[in-house]
Amino acid sequence: MTQLIGRQKEAEELLRRYNSSRSEFVAVYGRRRVGKTFLIKSVFKDKFTFIHTGLSPYDEEKPVTAKDQLEHFYHSLVEQGLQESKCPENWLEAFFLLDKLLTLKDDGGRQLVFIDELPWMDTPGSGILTAIEAFWNGRCDVIRNICFIVCGSAQSWIKKKLVNNTYGLYGRLTYFMKVEPFSLSGVSQFFESMDIQMSRVDVATAYMVFGGIPYYHNYFKKGYSLAQNIDQILFAGNAPLAKEFQRLFGSLFKNPAKYEQVVRFLKGRRSGYTRDQIGKAVEMTSGSQLSEILLVLEESDFITHYRPFDAGRKETLYRLTDPFCLFYLNFMDGKDKLSAHYWQENESGGAIKAWRGVAFEELCMLHIEQIKGAIGVRGVSSEQSTFTLRGDENSDGTQCDLLIARKDNVVNLCEMKFVQDEYVIDKEYDRVLRHRISLLQPMLKKSQAVHLTFVTTYGVKFNQYSGIVQKQVTLDDLFR
Repeated sequence: MTQLIGRQKEAEELLRRYNSSRSEFVAVYGRRRVGKTFLIKSVFKDKFTFIHTGLSPYDEEKPVTAKDQLEHFYHSLVEQGLQESKCPENWLEAFFLLDKLLTLKDDGGRQLVFIDELPWMDTPGSGILTAIEAFWNGRCDVIRNICFIVCGSAQSWIKKKLVNNTYGLYGRLTYFMKVEPFSLSGVSQFFESMDIQMSRVDVATAYMVFGGIPYYHNYFKKGYSLAQNIDQILFAGNAPLAKEFQRLFGSLFKNPAKYEQVVRFLKGRRSGYTRDQIGKAVEMTSGSQLSEILLVLEESDFITHYRPFDAGRKETLYRLTDPFCLFYLNFMDGKDKLSAHYWQENESGGAIKAWRGVAFEELCMLHIEQIKGAIGVRGVSSEQSTFTLRGDENSDGTQCDLLIARKDNVVNLCEMKFVQDEYVIDKEYDRVLRHRISLLQPMLKKSQAVHLTFVTTYGVKFNQYSGIVQKQVTLDDLFR
């Protein structure tokens, strides 16, 4: 098996299903560019009995029709051994032809059928789910030597139509797997496999730009600095990811404009917005439509929802958390005349310095388990949230972007600082921290204690004020 970076557990599970003594129906999903297809092809190599990828309905000049998808499926059948006949007119006929091909190839051993980007093949009124049901019931569940794997980037489609199906395919799926973006550790290993040498600070910065998406990091070039790589991937002439933001939504959603509109609006406030605020901003009167968009965006790893740590507030807030979208909307959106060397020319400027601080906080939010591991509570149940308290004429307000409220009666109030050396707490900042704790403490139960926790690049410098810090987490800890 090809060496896979950060996907060993997924690979082992796929092989276990392949080696099962019964037919298996497996759905693999995850956001676009996360490496689903690479994972499956790397695990199985030349074991495929039949393999097919649906046509993208969004990248063509004209809409892709059901007829186009059926013709493409038929061509795959012929190329892989089916004797030419008549192109199927519907999916029931198409899967009947697949059954014929499998019968032709059946030597009594395991047969592996892989259909990639299945959601793209489900054009309006296609009937493909009914055909899959007939194929599963009529062949796979009877002969019991089929490993049938389907894959898709439209995560909401996979979950709704397969994982949570309550009709003909109810209970037919034997396993489903979400392929997650890489953690910092995964990105670091990915660069090592490409023999690209970078410091951990640079790997973290690369993550803050591109997130944990292997496809994006695959464009990095050996021998280039981080700044040179960012420029050649995003800002140079014909940069491969210059238009990725538009492609991303166009490839996932049939009506991408509203999804993109919601994402753009959420970029406006780091703490997020309520559902009602989003609906008003994007002028969406249909509650069900907005609910669907928010659900799909969250399942596609663009946004997250949470409840603020405030006993008087019950509303749910939605935040934009995808690193690439946040970066694009900060530096590239609507800016057509940026220099081809923009990052190299501006990386020491105030705008990029300010972005690094905010982006590091988002990176920390994506590595909660590593933070919990570093403070020794990985197995303790917890809830993560933000804490905001407006001031009045008698008191300053405060804001904390990460609280970890643990079941063992400790609340970690996390300060996150991305700096180039040990972080120094001075007299004024010590006052701010103590004020912040004093405002939070009355909102807790009497049994709860506040542990001030610093998540920094290289730790907190020891001085007369550093004793206020109960726990420290460094960048190295986030790579574990």
